[in-house]
Amino acid sequence: MELSQLRMFKTVSDIGSIARAAERLHCVPSNVTARIKSLEQELGTPLFFRDGRGLRITPAGEVFLDYAARILNLADEAKRALAPDRVPGGRLRIGAIESSATARLPRLLAKYHALYPQVTLELSTGTWAQLLDDIQQHRLDGAIVAVDVDRPGLKRTVMYREDLVLIASESHGPLHAAADLRGKEIFMWPVGCPYRLALEQWLLRHEQTQKIISIASYGTIVGCVSAGAGVSLVPRGIYEQYRHGAGWRGYEFADLASIDNLFYWHEHSGQHPARDAFVTLLQAEFEKPTP
Repeated sequence: MELSQLRMFKTVSDIGSIARAAERLHCVPSNVTARIKSLEQELGTPLFFRDGRGLRITPAGEVFLDYAARILNLADEAKRALAPDRVPGGRLRIGAIESSATARLPRLLAKYHALYPQVTLELSTGTWAQLLDDIQQHRLDGAIVAVDVDRPGLKRTVMYREDLVLIASESHGPLHAAADLRGKEIFMWPVGCPYRLALEQWLLRHEQTQKIISIASYGTIVGCVSAGAGVSLVPRGIYEQYRHGAGWRGYEFADLASIDNLFYWHEHSGQHPARDAFVTLLQAEFEKPTP
C-alpha cells in the first residue's frame, strides 16, 4: 500500500470518475485503474461498484476512505512538521456560506494571498451542513458557517457576529414592526439557512404568518428587493456590500438577535500552518469594529 494509491483512491471517490481523477492527478486513466485494482487485491475487497454509469463507492470503500484521508493528512502534517522554516505553503481548502464568501472574505483572501503567495488557496461555498460534511470527510481544511452545532471530530471557534438587517424598497414606506410585513413578499434562502430561521422565529413571536419565497442567491434576493417586489432579512455584511445605489432601506430590530459565524476544522487534521495563518488573519480582521 502506497501513499500514491491512497491519493488516487480518495481522488476517485471525491470526483466519481477515473478519467477526471486522472486529469487532476496528471496521469493516464489506465494507471489510476491499475493502481486501484492493485489496492483492492491487497485489501481483499472491492472499493467501488463499477457499472455503465460510472463508479460508486462500496460500504467497505466508505470505511477505508476515512482511514485513507487520515493517513494522507498525517503524511502532509509530517512534511509540514519537518519543513525547516514552516512557512505556510501547499494547498489550503476553505469553505464558507454564501454571505461570508460574498461580503466578508474577498478583501481578506486578497490580503492572505499577498502575505502567503506560496499557498494555493481554494474556496468553496455551500450550505452549512454540506460544508461540515466536507470537513468531516477531509475534503476541506476548514469552513465558516453561521451555526453552532456539535459534530463528531470537529472543533470550532467564533470568528465574528453578524447583525441582521431587514431590507425593503423605499417604495414600501417605513417598516416599524413585524406587522408591517403583512401582505408583502419575503425572499430568503431555502429552509436550513440560519438567517431564515431567525426571521421565521421573529415573525412567530409577533404572531405573523408570512409565506417565504426561497431563493438561493443573495444577488437575486437583493435584485428582487431593489425592484420593489418584496423584503428580505440579510446579515449586515450583505447589507453593507449592496446598499450603495440599491434603492432600498435597512431596518434593525432589537429582538432580532445577532448570529455568530464560526470557523470549523477537523480535530485530527494536525498541524497546518496555512490554515492556522488563515485563522489568525480572520481573528485580526474581525477584532476591528464593523464600519
